[in-house]
This record gives sequence, C-alpha cells and structure tokens, in this order.
Amino acid sequence: MASAVAELLANLSAALDSLGVRWYLFGAQAAILYGAARLTADVDVTVDPGAHSVAEFVEALQREKFSPRLTDLENFVERTRVLPLVHEPSRMPCDVVLAGPGIEELFLSRVQVHVVEGVTIPVASADDVVVMKVLAGRAKDLDDVVSVIRAQGSSLNVNRARETIRQLEQALDQRDLLPLLDQILDRARRAR
Repeated sequence: MASAVAELLANLSAALDSLGVRWYLFGAQAAILYGAARLTADVDVTVDPGAHSVAEFVEALQREKFSPRLTDLENFVERTRVLPLVHEPSRMPCDVVLAGPGIEELFLSRVQVHVVEGVTIPVASADDVVVMKVLAGRAKDLDDVVSVIRAQGSSLNVNRARETIRQLEQALDQRDLLPLLDQILDRARRAR
C-alpha cells in the first residue's frame, strides 16, 4: 500500500503531466529525500505554467482528486502565484507555486529525478533545496539544511549553492545569506 505522500505525488504527477508542464518538488518533502529527518504534513511544488491558465490547472488537478482550499482562488493566485490545494484522499495540503522568470527557471533546469514508492518525481537539486531553505531562514529550514549537508556529504555542490546565494544577495540587495550559509556549513561540520 502506497503512503499518503506517494499517492498525492502520483496524482499530482498525472495532473501536471497531462498539461505537459515542467515542475519540481521542493520544501520539506524534498529535504526529506535528501536526508532531513523530520515530519511534515504538506507538499510544495513549483510549476512552469507556460501558457496555461489557472482554470486549466484547477481542472487538471481536480480530475486527479485535488480541491482548492480557498473560494476566491483566482485573486489569491494573481496576488501570490500560489495555488493552495488539498489532496482529497489523503487530506494533505499541497501548494502549487507558479514559477516566474529568474531563479525558479534556474531551479527547473537543475531538477533531479527521484522515484518515491514507484512514482517518478522531479525534485529540486539538493544544493537548490539548501539555497531555498537558507533563503526561507526559519529555524526548521536551517535545521533541514544542516541535515541535508550532512547526509549529502561531498556529493552536495556547495560551490553552486554558494554562487546561487551570491546572485540572490545581489538581486535582493542583501548581505546576510552567504554568512548564514557559512554558519550552517560550520554547524554541519561540527555535528559530524
């Protein structure tokens, strides 16, 4: 019997594949695949919407057992670029982020294919998951980064993560992300 996450991912993959769009899993579920040991009750994906409308996404996702979590979905998606759903069989929340130009296109170009309980899923690369988690900056995200760094070891492309964060710092006019990554790398080394 497939887990709730695997069932959700199978339905999600079927819906998104029916639209022919590129997508990737990110967030806690991706961090778990790369070695973070924690529980989470939701799934986050980013999708390149192409020329598809929100209504087309909703229709494809409803065919695969997803329902919107909001009533004023169109306005919410227009403001946030997030399509909040619930997977009916598992009752798990699933947020579908509509990718924009820039960093999400870069992450889409570097996805890694994983098989989760027989379901083939595109997942943000481990170093991109590190970047996203550093950018989010919450304590649980930073704990995930430590776990991913420790689990991935030398296979993690730290230089690529560092360069992506450097580019983000420039784009966001911030100077605190690289020092934060260095602190986390230190913390991961000490935890070994």
